[in-house]
Amino acid sequence: MFRDAFTKLDALEVEDLIARLNPLLGGSPYDAQKVTILAMELPFYPGCRFLEIADHSVLPSRKSFVIYRQTEAVVLDWTNVPIYRLNETVPLALDERNIVEYVRFFFSFVRGRHGRFIIVENVDDIAWRDEPPATARKAIAGLIEPARLVGVEKDGTFALTVKMIFKDSLFKSNVMVSPKGLVTLQDEELVVEDIPVLDDTFGQ
Repeated sequence: MFRDAFTKLDALEVEDLIARLNPLLGGSPYDAQKVTILAMELPFYPGCRFLEIADHSVLPSRKSFVIYRQTEAVVLDWTNVPIYRLNETVPLALDERNIVEYVRFFFSFVRGRHGRFIIVENVDDIAWRDEPPATARKAIAGLIEPARLVGVEKDGTFALTVKMIFKDSLFKSNVMVSPKGLVTLQDEELVVEDIPVLDDTFGQ
């Protein structure tokens, strides 16, 4: 979902960043000669960069997703803990222009206890296991719409409506986001079930 916004860093910047990041990341250090780093700005975290660090020289490929600011690196671990911790320490800047991007980011990097809620905004966002017949694909496409802000409550909570895939079903849900970035789902409504999608956990 974010790949179109990434910039691939050149070798000199990779070398500089890896030297800065290795002491902060813990675990086995990355070899700057073997990694690719994609970077992007996140409008709701001013002064921070989102980094995708990948080493494809090992099997399976090793990847880290990091929010980086000067001497601080927060590694995303597929829970909401590092995101909420980050929200407390950086100047989180949510507004009506970037709240949809924040929700996309959150659900891209947080898995629930029973799996991921994957935001879908067009039919091509669905990871099909088996390509559906054209008529079925068209019918499902007609049920999908982009995530959108529908209102802001008096306490500053943002209310959005989204369509999501969870396991093999398409849901409509309201997403509530507090001014501090706390995300909750409300009023989930089943739209279509038994969709032939890849299992997000096992890729099958």
